[in-house]
Amino acid sequence: MTVDSRDPGLQPERTTLAWRRTLISLLVVDLFIWRRWLTAKSGAGQLPTGIPGLDYQGICAVTAAAATIVLGCVVWVRSHQLHHGTEEASAVLMLASALSIIALACAAVAAIALGG
Repeated sequence: MTVDSRDPGLQPERTTLAWRRTLISLLVVDLFIWRRWLTAKSGAGQLPTGIPGLDYQGICAVTAAAATIVLGCVVWVRSHQLHHGTEEASAVLMLASALSIIALACAAVAAIALGG
C-alpha cells in the first residue's frame, strides 16, 4: 500500500454520526431555552419596543434557533461531502460552525442568567 492510496475506511460514517449526535444535543439545549422563554413571566425583561413576546429571553431563543439551523445546514453539507469523497472541510464551513456554536453557547448562558 502506497502513501497516495489512503483508505478512509469507516471514518466518514463515524464523523457523520458524531456530527449528528452533536446536533441532537444542541437541539436539546434549544428546547430548554425555548421552554424557559415560553414559561417566563410576561412583562419581565420586556424591551422598550413594545412588541409582544420580544424580551431578552425571546432574543436568546431566536439566537439559539438560528444557530441550530446554521449548524444543521453545516452537518447536512459536511455529511454529503464525506459520502462523496474524502475532501477536507472548507474554511467557510468551519467558520460557520464555530460561530454558530459560540452564538448558541452565549444564548444558553444568557438564558440561564436571565432566568434567575
